[in-house]
Amino acid sequence: MQNYALLTDLYQLTMMNGYLKSGVAQKKAVFDVFYRGTGNFSYAMAAGLEQVIDYITNLKFTNEDIEYLRSLKIFDETFLKELKDFKFTGDIKALPEGTICFPYEPILTVTAPIFQAQLIETAVLTFINHQTLIATKALRLCQSTKSKILEFGLRRAQGADAGIYGARAAYIGGCRATSNVLAGKMFDIPVKGTHAHSWIMSFPDELTAFRKYAELYPDSCLLLVDTYDTLKSGVPNAIKVFDELKAKGHRPVGIRIDSGDLAYLSKMARKMLDEAGHSDVVIFASGDIDEDILLALHAQDAKIDVYGIGTRLITSYNNPSLGGVYKLAAIEEDGAFRPKIKISNTHEKTTNPGLKKVIRIYDKSGMSQADLICLEKDKFDESKPLTIFHPEYTWKKTTFYDYKVKNLMVDVFKGGELVYNIPTLEEIARYADECVASFYPEYLRVVNTQEYKVDLSDSLFALKNKLLNNQV
Repeated sequence: MQNYALLTDLYQLTMMNGYLKSGVAQKKAVFDVFYRGTGNFSYAMAAGLEQVIDYITNLKFTNEDIEYLRSLKIFDETFLKELKDFKFTGDIKALPEGTICFPYEPILTVTAPIFQAQLIETAVLTFINHQTLIATKALRLCQSTKSKILEFGLRRAQGADAGIYGARAAYIGGCRATSNVLAGKMFDIPVKGTHAHSWIMSFPDELTAFRKYAELYPDSCLLLVDTYDTLKSGVPNAIKVFDELKAKGHRPVGIRIDSGDLAYLSKMARKMLDEAGHSDVVIFASGDIDEDILLALHAQDAKIDVYGIGTRLITSYNNPSLGGVYKLAAIEEDGAFRPKIKISNTHEKTTNPGLKKVIRIYDKSGMSQADLICLEKDKFDESKPLTIFHPEYTWKKTTFYDYKVKNLMVDVFKGGELVYNIPTLEEIARYADECVASFYPEYLRVVNTQEYKVDLSDSLFALKNKLLNNQV
């Protein structure tokens, strides 16, 4: 990964300069990354941690970086020397990629000298916000259908990096193949694809185009059937070519429909294929598909086995920003951390103070029951009942008796040194699948989602209210 030292907002640098001039640059601070949930996502899937690790590991200011900052004529040489000698020496803990998380839960926490912690805010948010957004969108799409979903969004992504890392995030979220060849190479993601309408149109007729494609790829032949007329031309011609392939000992893969009434066309195509003896071939669909369309197609009993989703996945069409933030939670004073809270007239912008962790409560069968945002010092005795309450409607209480708790956050950097064993993307995907399987479907459905309990521990609730009442 390239050095991204200047991948930051200018005000991070001006604040760092201010900390240095004020003599507090080495004072330790704690910052939490979380999302507020003010958009369409009542849950999310954490992603982007590996890129944060790459960023921190390679973070340094080059001579060219220093020269550019000098040319702005707003920083003196003392500050520029500090940048030239910059090295991250703090701690980072985070949710492993593939973890399902909820609004206000820390996805990542930085504890470091404020001079360092301030610099990395923008880049960390860039990596976490984007990949968590796309992984979550992929997860929602996968929860909307029992069919497989492939990521086909590169040409509609907002830039090359969005396409490449969006494909990675989509893989974590459940789309286990991509059309993006570079992402396939970089992350070892299976790559899939067939041909475009232009292939059909470049030959004298559709049947000739199909036959030529089948000659080239006899054992991976999937034909696009909607160039001219799906049911009168495309499917009948595909059947002819499939008959010819089978006669030569090959097994055709299927057809793709990219337009029209996908429910009706897929059902009619399935009937035609089955009657022709091709019940083993799949029907693949694409074309501006999102969660609502998937749910509607499922309700209409569409006969679609695989979807290729591009625009509305790679751009997270109906929720184009996660809205993740990086907020100060505590600052060092007299050798100890003083909890800090941001108070706002907008309820959603009031933060949770202090050094925290996220605890997930499981029942005896291993199913997720609730989460607690806790102070780091909180301890739980699983042999005793545990009562939690809604952080706003405090009369809403639940008591657990036969349960297990798990701290979801893991150490990533300690004293500036990487202590986390970075998993492969395949391992992340397996972990994500296990995480999804531990939730009842009602909590992950995309319409009328059942509210999952995310409460504050007694100690965090008391601390927050103390600070709110004292307004400090």
